[in-house]
Formats: sequence, structure tokens, C-alpha cells
Amino acid sequence: MIMSQHPDKIKVLHIYRTYFPDTQGGGEEVIRQVCLNTRVFNVESRVFSLSPDPAALPLRREEAEVFQVKRHLEVASCGISFSALTTFREQAAWADVLHYHFPWPFGDVLHLSQARVTDKPTVISYHSDVVRQKTLYFFYKPLMRRFLKRVDRIVATSPNYAANSTLLQEYRDKVCVIPIGLNQGNYPPPAQELVASYRQRYGDDFMFFVGVFRYYKGLQFLLQAATSTRANIVIAGAGPEEQALKAWARDKKLHNVHFVGRVSDSEKTAFLAACRAMVFPSHLPSESFGISLLEAAMMAKPMISCEIGTGTTYVNSHGHTGLAVAPANADELAGAMNTLAADEALAKQFGDNARQRYEQLFTGEAMGRQYASLYQSLVYLKSPRA
Repeated sequence: MIMSQHPDKIKVLHIYRTYFPDTQGGGEEVIRQVCLNTRVFNVESRVFSLSPDPAALPLRREEAEVFQVKRHLEVASCGISFSALTTFREQAAWADVLHYHFPWPFGDVLHLSQARVTDKPTVISYHSDVVRQKTLYFFYKPLMRRFLKRVDRIVATSPNYAANSTLLQEYRDKVCVIPIGLNQGNYPPPAQELVASYRQRYGDDFMFFVGVFRYYKGLQFLLQAATSTRANIVIAGAGPEEQALKAWARDKKLHNVHFVGRVSDSEKTAFLAACRAMVFPSHLPSESFGISLLEAAMMAKPMISCEIGTGTTYVNSHGHTGLAVAPANADELAGAMNTLAADEALAKQFGDNARQRYEQLFTGEAMGRQYASLYQSLVYLKSPRA
């Protein structure tokens, strides 16, 4: 659909299990970027999420107002709240479009149990299949299928994932592809004094990872690969696997591995500017895209990732923007790091190609335009005059 030149304002409620400032993951960053990049197309956004310590009043952030409710329980990464219904009903009633970020089973429950306020245009951003929780998935499937049947549109973040996800194939008639996009203007420019400091500390050929330490991130294989490379590896972030990873690194005396904790956007852009390459060892299809890869491409950095049939190799095209290796293979991971550490010219060529691919496919403006067009088309189709 072609957007009208002067559409009425569209109010969108994003619904996800967690959000800034509590957590700093790829899903949260996707929501932030969608909010920021649809605003110029007359979209007003709010975010509904759970929090272990919810704010009494809405949090006013640059991209959106954030409405938090108490997270009372978490089962297999699924946050649950016993006090969510009132706030959810109020915010769903405010919205013209409900935008869920999948998977979050409690979000399915909220939608299906509040039919009076959820009978309006509904979009899902499909961030990943359910991969790990096989037993729980068996019991969740009936609820999930009811939910997916009710929604109007399911957005896959890459053609790779749309083609390779068995579940998405079942709903292909309502699936569309909108690649995640980033607006570089939403990131602080790298401070040259920080860049110089990082290179002095870690060398000019160090590898950089940033993200939440989850089971599918493949960080155990990155640590194994560290035993076969001289390059320093800087690992930024935190998460459930943190203590086990740090203990393993201490036990193996990995002096070239540096855990630096959570980093600010200013620190992250400086690390990206300073590093030789982004290393992203996610080995399971729970990793549907990889925001960190996109941030590296935006900063003209080469990438090392695994071929897992998802959007990671849509962002990182093997032999063009970086290197893609077999998943869960420490030897191949080490070989790729050694290749880029030893060949600065090749790394620069990959990085330049990555920046070009970002400009062609992954800008925030392109993503914002496509989401705004989708919202507008669904609101029109469900309006009385349609």
C-alpha cells in the first residue's frame, strides 16, 4: 500500500515482556527503533511491559511512554503478572493498533482474554521460533495457534526466517517481511579519546561482542575459540549465562578474554569504531536477526557470525560483509577471527561492503516507512468506510 501524504495520527501500543531501562537486549532495541522511525510518519507509540520494580507513573522516554506493571513470576523466560489486566485494558483501548513482539505467551493470554479491547488491527513482530522449551511448547501450542489465527499480520525480520521457520510457513498468507533498520542519528558518534583508549588497551585487532548472555548466543564456543587465537576478545553485556561463562574463562586462564559488563551507547559506538570485527557466535535459530550485527554494519565493521538459517546471514553475507561459519564450531570461529585479525585490508573491504548493505537494506527510515504503511493499511481495512 502507498501511504497517503497526510494520514491521521495512528496510535500504536507495543507489547513485550521487558523493556528499557530494565533490560538492554535486541528486542528492546527493535521496539525503540520502530517507535523512533515511525514517528516521522505520524505514528504515536507507547510501550506496555513487565518490570520487577515498576514505576508508579509512565516513563517518558525519547521514543515513547513506557507503562510498566509488576512481574510476579517468570517461567522459562516468560514473565507473568497478576496485576496487568487493568493497565493493559486502558492502554489497548487507547491504541489504534496493537503491536505484539513474539514470543511472549503471557502476551497471547492478555490479547485473547481481553477481546473487548483487542478487537482492532493487530501486528506481530516475529522475533524467533520457540526452540529450547520443547515440553512447555507442547502445552503452549494451542494457545499460540489461537493467538496467531486472530492477528492480522505477522512480520518476519528477514526473508531467510520467513522461508525457514516451519511455523511461519503455516501462516504464510499473513506473513510479510520488514527488515529491522537502524537510524545512525539515534546513536552518539564514537568519542575519539575512548577509541584510542580501547585500542591502546586491547590492540587494534581485537574482536568485539555485545549482547545479552543467553543460552543461544553461543558464547561458550567463543570462549573455546579464544584458546586458539592471540587476538583479544572484548565481551560486553550481562545475562543469565554470565557467571558460568566467567567461571569457565577463569578456569581456562583466558587472559585474552575481557568481560566489560553492560556498556552505554557511547561506549558501544567507541568499541565498534575501535575493534577489528564484530563476532556474533549465536548458534541456534532463537537468534532470528542480530541487532548487534546491524550496529556493526552501520559502523562499517566486518562481521563473524554462524549460518543458522535466520536473518544473521541476511545481515552478514558470507565473503562479502564478513565470514559465516558453522554453528557451535569453535575451530571455525577461531579461524575466522584469526583471518580478520591478520588481514586488515580484507577486514576493511568487508566493513565497507557492510556499510553499503546497511544503506541499501537496513536504514531506520526504510523500516519506519514500511511499518507506518502497514499500520495505516490495517487501520483503513478495519475502518467502517473500508
